[in-house]
Amino acid sequence: MRQAMAQAEVGDDERDGDPTTMRLEARVAELLGKEAALFFPSGVMANQAGVWVFAKPATELVLDSNAHIIDWEVAGAAALSGAQVRPVRASGLVMDAEDLRRGIRPPSRYYPAPSLVCVENTHNGAGGKITSAEGLRAIQSVAREHGLPVHMDGARLWNASVASGTPLHEFAGAVDTVMVAFSKGLGAPIGAALAGSRDAMERAWTARKLFGGAMRQSGILAAAALYGIENNIERLAEDHENARLLAGMLDGAGGATVVPPDTNILMIDLPDGLTVAPIEKAAAEQGVLIADWTPTRIRLVTHLDVSAADARRAGEILAKILEGATGQRS
Repeated sequence: MRQAMAQAEVGDDERDGDPTTMRLEARVAELLGKEAALFFPSGVMANQAGVWVFAKPATELVLDSNAHIIDWEVAGAAALSGAQVRPVRASGLVMDAEDLRRGIRPPSRYYPAPSLVCVENTHNGAGGKITSAEGLRAIQSVAREHGLPVHMDGARLWNASVASGTPLHEFAGAVDTVMVAFSKGLGAPIGAALAGSRDAMERAWTARKLFGGAMRQSGILAAAALYGIENNIERLAEDHENARLLAGMLDGAGGATVVPPDTNILMIDLPDGLTVAPIEKAAAEQGVLIADWTPTRIRLVTHLDVSAADARRAGEILAKILEGATGQRS
């Protein structure tokens, strides 16, 4: 990947175009079955550009209450587009079509009008949960009943495709715009893309400029993303297998409960009386780095720098820590 970056043919993407970036954008549009795509420095910026394209000030976005756009994008929709979020509580792990139907408020002079529906696939906060193409089409159908476009945060859509066997374009065909990230499972150091109609991408170009995301010789970065697309998509299956390995080792350890992983994200809920902080500290002392999702939920993500042997060792260490923590508590 670094060699590809060093050898990248570059131009001026802000002016007359960078040839490597243009190849990346064409490839992403092809994979997603969209007319055009646009390269961004980050997934958050690409998501927020997707919101900006459709959302008007004093309207609201309708989306899952645990969506990344709500929890992890520092109120970007409000700050950048002047729109508020309308959280929808999911009846299952993630919002489905019927949840959306209940979540869209009827027209009223007292309510902000909805302007956009957002979905997330895979869903980070739900532990990498996949929404099927059929499920997305059902959500799109409800959105269309209300005249609303749909944007998909597909940062890990590559994982959804590999795990389910569903082509990327089938997922993307159920939404108007879709963001995909290159700095997650594909291993690039930076970057994401937004894809949709040519008209939407023309407006997204303005949003990218407005948000400070214009780049010059961006082909150096685009080359890494292209390398990831051509070499690292199919190997995501290894990450999914390692997540299942960890799940089998950790479910029930010390009374912990694992959310069965669809893909490469593993959520571990601790039993009553345990918190993540001391477990995180004990694991780090033995060379295993974990993340606290909440004070009582651990988040693990497998990726291309974690081998099966690494996953097994991490599982063994964490299982012992969890069992020991439970023993100390009792």
